[in-house]
Amino acid sequence: MRQVVLDTETTGLDPKSGHRIIEIGCVELVNRKLTGRHYHQYINPQREVDDGAIEVHGITNEFLVDKPVFAQVADDFMAFCEGAELVIHNAPFDVGFIDWELKRLGSPRWQNVAAHCSVLDTLAMAREKHPGQKNNLDALCKRYFVDNSQRDLHGALLDAEILADVYLMMTGGQTDLALAQGSEQQSGDDESAQRDTSPGAIYRLSSDRLPLAVIGATAEETGAHEEMLATLHKSAGKHFW
Repeated sequence: MRQVVLDTETTGLDPKSGHRIIEIGCVELVNRKLTGRHYHQYINPQREVDDGAIEVHGITNEFLVDKPVFAQVADDFMAFCEGAELVIHNAPFDVGFIDWELKRLGSPRWQNVAAHCSVLDTLAMAREKHPGQKNNLDALCKRYFVDNSQRDLHGALLDAEILADVYLMMTGGQTDLALAQGSEQQSGDDESAQRDTSPGAIYRLSSDRLPLAVIGATAEETGAHEEMLATLHKSAGKHFW
């Protein structure tokens, strides 16, 4: 299964008010493993970035002046995503902006996200899994012990990388502990995801490992144990447990 974990940064909150995408970051997962392939692009929005947005992501108008416009990068971006399941935190926001950009583009090849990809919203998943709790990306990093110490400001590629780790932890983690003799190699699922820290997680030993030997105490050890109990009983008196 091919998945693309995706995040965007924008000039503001609403594409219908003329706001545009200024950064796209994607990382690829295949069978729940990071492949090392990614897509990252800054985009000239052809308009000013809101001051409030700059405070969130730190991307200034001056920085974006010489960057390509969306029409110049649309083919490469959509080709990277095509056929994959997009994993997005608060998917309606990002998908709404991408669809708006594609609509502005008017390309006969790229209609909208739904025509080329399926979408998984990790915010909706987190709210179902942890009702009544904070489920933004920082809160999930803390809950699942994902390092986000470099996240002083939002950034599309960094946030996509962090979300990939959170998603893998949130959707399985390590559920089997294989203790194969003479080998430290783990199964593919264990390599791609770490320990599931969610409440009620179940950990199972591999069913094909040898049974552990049961070794009973010797008569001498049993006698020494009884002597120790008698000594404790005498010294403790009525307070002996």
